Amino acid sequence: MKTQIGRQEAQVLAYTQMRKLQVVKIGDLREPLSLNARQERKVLSRLSQAGMITRVWRGVYLMPPNLPLGGKWSPGEFLALDALMATVGGRYQVCGPNAFNRYGLDEQVPNRLYAYNNRLSGERRVGSVTLMLIQVADERLGATETFQTPDGVTVVYASRARTLVDAVYDWSRFNGIPRGYEWIRQELKAQRVRAVELVRCTLDYGDTGTIRRMGVLLEREGVAETQLRKLAQALPPTSSPIPWLPRVPKRGTINQRWGVVENNQEDKPTC
Repeated sequence: MKTQIGRQEAQVLAYTQMRKLQVVKIGDLREPLSLNARQERKVLSRLSQAGMITRVWRGVYLMPPNLPLGGKWSPGEFLALDALMATVGGRYQVCGPNAFNRYGLDEQVPNRLYAYNNRLSGERRVGSVTLMLIQVADERLGATETFQTPDGVTVVYASRARTLVDAVYDWSRFNGIPRGYEWIRQELKAQRVRAVELVRCTLDYGDTGTIRRMGVLLEREGVAETQLRKLAQALPPTSSPIPWLPRVPKRGTINQRWGVVENNQEDKPTC
């Protein structure tokens, strides 16, 4: 572990902490610290390799507000995500397992941060933070709420209703069926979410399969016909029904209205 730093590294840390600079890009330090391009690149590279600052993107670094004991520093997960998205000019919303946990649907705390976004796809590491980035079209971002962390980062989350719909829409990625069905039942019963919100999110952010499955579920839960009709009217004609439970053999009664094979009436979560 590197316990001592050189004069230039100390200057960089002192300057950024004095100026409360959270993000530094190549070129930002040359004039104020009288560095040439080569010196600036090298000092930032040395600090990054020593674990004292964190590289977000090529030529972009996150700086610690204060250097912790031992000299090592890594940003929190929300700061890492926010800085990365700002760097690439993207929009995002935290989703999936992190949103399930935030809304009390699942007690498991994820070891990575899942986010829909309109720029990047795949797993990325920023310092010690692992980000699972899911690239989607601009129109699939929305139905969000925000909160601010103690260190001042504004975090964008999928709303409660959107999170429930995502459990059905992105069931394969998030292991959302059948447990998502039970979550929706519980949230409706506890009045933490309204049927009208679920219908709106389904129409705005779901696909045909999502509309069909949500139609079956909401009809079973006794949702008003006016809301069910909105879903039914959005469905194209079909001669190929889909399974209610995707990982169960496609055998059972066909719900003609929704085009769904009701292949398991007892659809309690398996985990």
